[in-house]
Amino acid sequence: MKKLFAFFIFTFLSFMAFSSSKTFNYKNYTVTAFYSPSVQPGDAVFVRLVFESKNKKFINSLPESGESGKLSIFQLKEDGTLSEKTISKSNFYLIEKKKDKKHMRTVLLTGAALSTWVKPGNFISKITTQIFNSELTIELPLTILSKEFISETIELDKKNTAIRTDTSPERKRQIESLNKIFGTVNSDAVYETSAFVPPTPAQRRTSFFGDRRVFAYSDGTSATTLHYGIDYGISTGNEVRSCGKGKVVMAENRISTGWSICIEHLPGLYSIYYHMSELKIHVGQMINPGELIGLSGATGLATGPHLHWEIRLNWEAVSPDFFLTDFTFEKESDKK
Repeated sequence: MKKLFAFFIFTFLSFMAFSSSKTFNYKNYTVTAFYSPSVQPGDAVFVRLVFESKNKKFINSLPESGESGKLSIFQLKEDGTLSEKTISKSNFYLIEKKKDKKHMRTVLLTGAALSTWVKPGNFISKITTQIFNSELTIELPLTILSKEFISETIELDKKNTAIRTDTSPERKRQIESLNKIFGTVNSDAVYETSAFVPPTPAQRRTSFFGDRRVFAYSDGTSATTLHYGIDYGISTGNEVRSCGKGKVVMAENRISTGWSICIEHLPGLYSIYYHMSELKIHVGQMINPGELIGLSGATGLATGPHLHWEIRLNWEAVSPDFFLTDFTFEKESDKK
């Protein structure tokens, strides 16, 4: 009980969106960076860059795409220097562009995923981008806090053991197909920049993001893994709704996850819904936040009816709770 109580304290803290901003003034333009100064393992590091210029001569020189911008996260060593190896990185993409004869505003966004295994400490979010034919470098402080993850053992019957250990060509094809989606970053796929909404009003969670799992097979063997999403304990037939605006890129019945849906929301950012009993959408369809996409169930590898909700960023599984906050700093930037 104490362990679960501690976990809920950590979970509650992860809901709280801590944001900051810094404005850098240059001769012909300004750059404002919106970012989170502290996150937890399994979260993401998002940065919004707002470029503005009132100098007519340089209006056409502001970034108009994120192709030349990159975010790299380095650990800060005790002597104040940066480690040579990045723990995560991502490219910027364009989410807003406004231009008239006297003023131009360009907004770039990016998000880098953090592993659940990353150690707490002090880091630097280093931004590099091209502007006015020169390289601009911005360094933002970042603290990665500690977080506790639950460990659990799940007993599987013969049916679920067979699913979990399936090595058939079809299951391999399904895994490779979904991994290809997770690794796809389409810079034009800017659909949702607001906070996500939960896919169900249910409050009971039967498993949490980042759980350290041991699957105990029916033959006496076992395997260890991570739980990549949140499991909501809801009965078969409950409505499942999209967490945000996006494009359906997968809707099919899979061996391990049953009836499954994957929705693209931003370049490299996807939401996934598993074990459903029925799908209400199709591949290629555009979906709005809160729109009905299917019904919950217990298809695939499931010990009972539930909804598995998962978020992937640049292939890496990240905490869904993180995206229930203003993760793109949309509201914060509107105040400036």
